Amino acid sequence: MLLVEIIVLCVLFFGICYFNTGNDERNIKSYYSYPEEVQEIVKKNPVLRNKIRSAKSIVTFLSNVVVFGIVIFIFGFFIKQPSVWNNFINLLILGQCLNAFDFLIIDMIWWRNSARIRFTGTENMAELYRNPQKHFISFLKGVLVFLIVALIDGMILSLMN
Repeated sequence: MLLVEIIVLCVLFFGICYFNTGNDERNIKSYYSYPEEVQEIVKKNPVLRNKIRSAKSIVTFLSNVVVFGIVIFIFGFFIKQPSVWNNFINLLILGQCLNAFDFLIIDMIWWRNSARIRFTGTENMAELYRNPQKHFISFLKGVLVFLIVALIDGMILSLMN
């Protein structure tokens, strides 16, 4: 059942990523995921520069803990165990598999090579989008996010038995 949940969660996550890209209006929502070189070009665009929302790292991190805490809890509800440890391990596997999928498949393969995520005026500058630094940093943050989520959700699910 855990494997099925991993597959479903990864497919859903890819769908969300795919449908939240495709034009400048959608792509600007993920502005801070883009390499610095791309961000500099976007900042110079008079139409896009006013649409950039500033976000503090701690707020983004805590938002991710809350959002993924809810998502992982829902998926965890179907595989819950009486033991805190078993719930923690299952949810940690679920979260880290999603994190690895996001890094390896979505970021390293799809995102870096897709014209869909490129901003107007940078369509032919594919090399600007290939820098893996931001993706790797996001992956490392994801490791911590899903560790926290697995711990909290694992305890809550154990109390529900």
